[in-house]
Amino acid sequence: MVARSTRAGGTQDMHEPTVKLIQLLLSRLEHISADSVCAHRASGIRGSLFRALESLENGEVIPQARLELLISSGFSTLEYALRENFKPRTAH
Repeated sequence: MVARSTRAGGTQDMHEPTVKLIQLLLSRLEHISADSVCAHRASGIRGSLFRALESLENGEVIPQARLELLISSGFSTLEYALRENFKPRTAH
């Protein structure tokens, strides 16, 4: 579980780097083309990240393993989309 703080604002302060990382991922995932093979997956991950972000902003506790999985999935999807866009074209 994510550590909690008893000081006012402590929990949100501890989550600030995670919140910023989730916001960055959401921004990048949003730009994956709808024509991309991974667009559907990116949409699902964005939805999960949005829910996690909302929970964190409401002071809810999210297991660290869940956050790590979502963030890792987001980066993996971005990497896949990038490779998809830059794969060499074959001459016909």
